[in-house]
Amino acid sequence: MANLQEILQSRKASTADMLKVYDELAPATLEYMKGRWKGYEIATGHQMDGLLVPSGWYGKAFISEEEVHPLVFFGNKELYAVNPKHIPLDIKFPKSDLLGFLIKLARPFLQTRKSKARLRMVEHRGQVRATMLYDDKAIYDHFAIIDDNTVLGCMDLKGVPQPYFWVMERDDNSAYKLSF
Repeated sequence: MANLQEILQSRKASTADMLKVYDELAPATLEYMKGRWKGYEIATGHQMDGLLVPSGWYGKAFISEEEVHPLVFFGNKELYAVNPKHIPLDIKFPKSDLLGFLIKLARPFLQTRKSKARLRMVEHRGQVRATMLYDDKAIYDHFAIIDDNTVLGCMDLKGVPQPYFWVMERDDNSAYKLSF
């Protein structure tokens, strides 16, 4: 079994190893999650593996419990929020730079300034933890604390039995301007 440091270095693990690590970490609180977070995925063989980096995904922004931007992307020296409602989850996206190009082309149609999720404390795998609930998708993102500035995310997507994992690091002092 891989330990947390090995997983963070390699950015890959089995789903079983990720669940064991996730279950051993302290649950995140609402207050802990507030701020801007930059992320990267942990490859586990999930159907979404390999989509985040080529898409231009930056991370998430938690302004308050009621104002959460679940999908934040890199723009031209700025960060912009995308409305998840307009991203179909039932098609196969190219896992290449083509995806980032398509996201940039679609930016005028995908971008939003409005919050598209909220943050609540929800029981998951035996612990009550900070959880992001999407407004228009059957997705819950649950969070566990790795350290003072790093969190492990575990996505629960309705109809997909395997969870999807990613890591986010607090990035409140980023030079990127928020466009929302």
